[in-house]
Amino acid sequence: MKTSYKKSDFPVDGIRRYLEPGPIVLVSSSCDGEDNIMTMGWYTVMDFSPSLIGCYIVGYNHSFDMIRKSGECVINIPELHMIDTVIGIGNSTGRQIDKFAEFGLTKGKGQFVRAPLINECYASFECKVKDASLLDKYSFFILEVVKAHVATRPEFPRTVHYRGGGTFMVSGEHISFPERFRPENL
Repeated sequence: MKTSYKKSDFPVDGIRRYLEPGPIVLVSSSCDGEDNIMTMGWYTVMDFSPSLIGCYIVGYNHSFDMIRKSGECVINIPELHMIDTVIGIGNSTGRQIDKFAEFGLTKGKGQFVRAPLINECYASFECKVKDASLLDKYSFFILEVVKAHVATRPEFPRTVHYRGGGTFMVSGEHISFPERFRPENL
């Protein structure tokens, strides 16, 4: 069925609600004996092997300095049941509180990074800063995932995706068509 849409002008600074690709993540970092967590939605997969993720972290954010100095972090994927924690972490600063203690989160030990994993999250990806050349101009880190930890169940976690304006979308119905793909595109 072909659908045609009537469109109207839309403010360009609001288009993120249509383009945000992946789930909200909690980024944990560690530097000079201090641990921190931030909520992040602005990131993109850049390559598969090595596994590269590009992410935007505004320069005044406490985590920006911690990741820049330490050269590492962990990207943790929370599920819907953690939405209050996700919002609370995003509305607070690690300069003033210990977010692990404040939100009752458990630190896990990474294999390749000092930054803690968040045990309550569905998945945790240990990352090293691969390229920092875009930090000064764009606050854009390029991270290499050096170790991935993923829960075996559920197969499809209920993740939350930020749509802007305080609105989230929850991952929903899944459809699968692997037989329609070329093997190298799966």
